[in-house]
Amino acid sequence: MRILHTSDWHLGRSFHGASLLGAQREFVDRLIATIETEKVDVLLVSGDVYDRALPGVDAVKLFDESLVRLRATGVQMVITSGNHDSALRLGFGSALLEHAGLHLRTSLAEIDRPAIFDGEGFEVAVYGLPYLEPRMVAEPLGVTEPGHPPVIRAALDKVRTDLAARQEAASHPVHPVVLAHVFAAGGASSDSERELSIGGLDIVPTSHFADFTYAALGHLHGRQQLAEHIRYSGSPIPYSFSEAGHRKGAWLLDIGPEGLGEVRGIDWPAAKELRILKGKIDDLLTADQYASAQDAWCQVTLTDTHRPADAMERLRGRFPDTLVLNFEPVDRPVDEHDSYADRLAAAASPVEVCAGFVDHVRLRPLNDAEKDLVASVLVQMRSEKVQA
Repeated sequence: MRILHTSDWHLGRSFHGASLLGAQREFVDRLIATIETEKVDVLLVSGDVYDRALPGVDAVKLFDESLVRLRATGVQMVITSGNHDSALRLGFGSALLEHAGLHLRTSLAEIDRPAIFDGEGFEVAVYGLPYLEPRMVAEPLGVTEPGHPPVIRAALDKVRTDLAARQEAASHPVHPVVLAHVFAAGGASSDSERELSIGGLDIVPTSHFADFTYAALGHLHGRQQLAEHIRYSGSPIPYSFSEAGHRKGAWLLDIGPEGLGEVRGIDWPAAKELRILKGKIDDLLTADQYASAQDAWCQVTLTDTHRPADAMERLRGRFPDTLVLNFEPVDRPVDEHDSYADRLAAAASPVEVCAGFVDHVRLRPLNDAEKDLVASVLVQMRSEKVQA
């Protein structure tokens, strides 16, 4: 049996104000092509289908169209809700959709009810754990300890109870696969994930998943392997500049009568790259080495001594999709005053007060024209005050 592990689609998400719906539609095209080429039997989505609990109309429409196209390939699906999803909304119609090969697991009541897929001489039991908010599920799970790990342990104990009964009753091997939307110990995070809790109470030991044939994890956006059978698929496209070096895609795994076979990565290169540029503005705008970034989404850090005027407009002349601009001067003289308050106290005139404020905020002093403008405004203010 061939299974494709994905997660964290985040349909409807934007990227520093830029819409990602086009990139997400392209991801769905690649997903469907992979399913057809690799003859995938089951598609897993380990949470965060949408980017927010109340997704926009365009995101809902894209998901609806995607499900229709996916089912047309013959693939069956198991989808869980993540911490970004509304479990209730995502799970609407789940009982009816199950008859169409779409198995939604979005509630605590369904964690020990697997989707069963028959192979030749074996079966795969796929258990879907939605994101379990400890404050909401601790009491029904009988958990008194704080944090995510005890909740996951209790949930998986319910799974194991059901699995043991099925394995005892079956005349052939039953291989368990579990989906979980968690922050597992040893996982590498990125800037685009929402924290599950504060103070380390969300980190789940990988030992919780040790006895499963495969653990398909979601939440972290980098594709990574924590153990041969415990993996994050990561998000299918990048959602922050911290993911610029990621290889986006999914995990393709085979399960047979003996259990887990080959697991290999499927790459889905993004149509639009992420580039992180750093240097002086004149170098960035002229050097040939930056030409390849002209069609990319760019995060730019300028190192000029003073903040260049109209920096964003100038950069977008060469890099139209510059989305983030930072300023880190590498050779700016050290201020003789320790703080802006010190500079303000040392100012000898109102013009110097204004000039000091502008320099403090934008890290570039007033030029002569700007000084003349400030002086003229102050003169006009004094005149109006006298007349009043």
